[in-house]
Amino acid sequence: MDFYIKNMVCNRCIMVVQQVFERLGYPPVRIALGEVATKEPVGDETLTKLRKDLIGFGFELIDDTKSQLIEKIKTLVIEMIRYKKDEDIKVNYSTYIESKLNRDYTYLSNLFSEVTGITIEKYVINQKIERVKELLVYDELTLSEIAWELGYSSAAYLSVQFKKVTGLTPGHFKQIKDNKRKPLDQV
Repeated sequence: MDFYIKNMVCNRCIMVVQQVFERLGYPPVRIALGEVATKEPVGDETLTKLRKDLIGFGFELIDDTKSQLIEKIKTLVIEMIRYKKDEDIKVNYSTYIESKLNRDYTYLSNLFSEVTGITIEKYVINQKIERVKELLVYDELTLSEIAWELGYSSAAYLSVQFKKVTGLTPGHFKQIKDNKRKPLDQV
């Protein structure tokens, strides 16, 4: 049985969700960002307990198909930004999402905008900026290296986009570090 889970956006999330399922006697046969598959169907009583336990950790089971599709899009964007492989760097987001979900990108884009109130492109930018904030706080890469890692054409373009979203230049952000990063599920 497949489950789709909102706010499951990192490896630690996967660990927590796996523990919840195992504690209820349904060890996942497959688990990835936003998705869990169990061998056996879950009864109504266990499903209620599962929902309650997941909510306690900040997760939510998603029932309707449109919401599941939106969560899949969000998961793909996060994977592309945070866990991409070198060959993925040259692939644009629309092509990547369309190929992974086997759906027309125009349909996916319209659905995403309708349900979330922002475009996929804006969501991608917001996720990238949160990643930039994280990398700036780590202080291990130059702005040019960060720009390259996230697929920006230049550090200057990254700086312009960063300022447009945050109101700060990357240098100023790095100095103050008070502008708290947002959890990925709140971007």
